[in-house]
Amino acid sequence: MINRRSFCASLASTLPLAFGQQRPSGGESLVYFGTYTRNKSKGIYVSRFTAADGKLSPPELAAETINPSFVAIHPKGQFLYAVGETNTFQGQKTGFVAAFSIDRATGKLTALNQLSSKGGSPCHLAVDRTGRNLLVANYGTGSVACFPLKPDGSMAESSAFIQHTGSGANPSRQAGPHAHQVVMSADNRFAFVPDLGMDSIMIYRFDPAKGTLTPHDPPSVKTAPGMGPRHMAFHPKGRFAYVICELGNCVVAFSYDAAKGVFKELQTETTLPKDFTGRSSTAEIEVHPNGRFLYGSNRGHDSIVRYSIDEAKGTMTYLENVPTQGKTPRCFAIDPSGNFLIAVHEASDSAVGFKIDQKTGALTPTGQTVEVGAPVSLQFLSGK
Repeated sequence: MINRRSFCASLASTLPLAFGQQRPSGGESLVYFGTYTRNKSKGIYVSRFTAADGKLSPPELAAETINPSFVAIHPKGQFLYAVGETNTFQGQKTGFVAAFSIDRATGKLTALNQLSSKGGSPCHLAVDRTGRNLLVANYGTGSVACFPLKPDGSMAESSAFIQHTGSGANPSRQAGPHAHQVVMSADNRFAFVPDLGMDSIMIYRFDPAKGTLTPHDPPSVKTAPGMGPRHMAFHPKGRFAYVICELGNCVVAFSYDAAKGVFKELQTETTLPKDFTGRSSTAEIEVHPNGRFLYGSNRGHDSIVRYSIDEAKGTMTYLENVPTQGKTPRCFAIDPSGNFLIAVHEASDSAVGFKIDQKTGALTPTGQTVEVGAPVSLQFLSGK
């Protein structure tokens, strides 16, 4: 369970990095880490990743900012956006969002501006596929907001705000709405928002020119009561989507009609071994770029579950759980080459690398482990 505490938000000046002045090559990426700023962390960190061998350089502080638990990169690779997962910002009971420009040569971030997220404890954000808008999910108060982006990368005041209403079957975690992610459809016509508190994936029609959100018909798709949908990922072919449920320790597979913007449930599979009896909750989910494998993270069991995907039917087959070699794996990400996976561990202050077998999807530790304080998310920025 995430401990979402209130912090006083402030944004300090960014610091230069020890990286050289050479732009990352085609086989090299920058990796940005979002963190909780406690103990060892001061904000957003950046590392260099080499696709040839899966090596990560020691992370450097890219920018100081409060609780940037999730970060998102603009489609053009020039700007980075981060939530400020707090409940107090400039005297208001709200979190904030922050915009930065990216120095591709050094990895350094320069602060552009910050605005209220319009809700408490923002935990996720995404840039729409045109690069014209930033959409934010507020976990604490269960809402979603949209912020138009200016040509210089800074954010304008919100153009849309929707407050979720409802609850779920788990009184301790679902007494109210908890928006947990924003996912844009491939055609940019829809925004999908898994809400852990309502056992729903909310569906919004999206107008990128106006930055507006309108409830779709139907306005949502439900999971079973008490499951707590957290994150979702689409299959590369766009016909299927997979939702990982934090409270139910499961993944739900859906078929997706892109023309109509509607989902149909296909299957539910556990993320845990049958003989596990301890406490655990899920976090991240991702489909491999080849469309044949699906991965999800377990906090408590401290593993990544691997499934094979039937690309014709969209259904999953459980294969195994792989220990992540750390405590409380939050986010993980597959590198642009599709050959490596990096998992970050909030409780053990680490990022750990795995090699992906392209034929089986199996994960093998690379031996690469770097220290980063309370990491929550990571994003790759390719050198291409």
